[in-house]
Amino acid sequence: MNRQLAGAIGGMLGLAALAAWAIAGPDERVGPKSPVDRPSLALLTSLPLIFGESFELGSGGSPGLTRLEQRYKVQPIGVADTASLKEHRLLLMAHPRAQPAEALVELDQWVRDGGHVLLLADPKLVWPSERPLGDKLRPPPAFADTGLLKHWGLTLTGPPAGESAGRLTGSEHCKITGDGAMARCRIGRGRATIIGDADFINVESSDAKDLGLLVDELERLESR
Repeated sequence: MNRQLAGAIGGMLGLAALAAWAIAGPDERVGPKSPVDRPSLALLTSLPLIFGESFELGSGGSPGLTRLEQRYKVQPIGVADTASLKEHRLLLMAHPRAQPAEALVELDQWVRDGGHVLLLADPKLVWPSERPLGDKLRPPPAFADTGLLKHWGLTLTGPPAGESAGRLTGSEHCKITGDGAMARCRIGRGRATIIGDADFINVESSDAKDLGLLVDELERLESR
């Protein structure tokens, strides 16, 4: 990501963070945990967080994965269905690919039964990629909402001019913060946080403040 774009995203996120993460407090309070104390975190993503864009084992993980693994036992999953989620209480969906209809039904039920999910749903992803458009290994240019957000009473629209995060509107079961960039929802016995951006986690260092904000929100869900 070039510096101009990073600055634009950082500026937008700084405004949203002030409102959206105010309750969570400063990210410094979310420190590393010893391996034996780390709770599990299911991770479903189309982004090159676990491997580099080449998806080679030797390419190593991203700064985002490094930061998450300081706090959680990260367990990648390929689909948000019952079989994949049954051993988990916390799920990070970081700009996932479109899920099968049956998996969305099972994900919704998992949340209603007490599961907690943080969904990064970017309507206009600018994450750089050397893969051509249409390549199955390239992250989709926009979050493919095949009905999940509508089922939760939310509408996601593209970002306003000059900003990077999409806008969420809707449900009486959700608290909209960050000028619409985030929705915190209570769904049955579970909770879902939806953020209309994923580019903010494309950082060069695991110490980046934006990753602290991400982990803050995961901890907030974890503690509910």
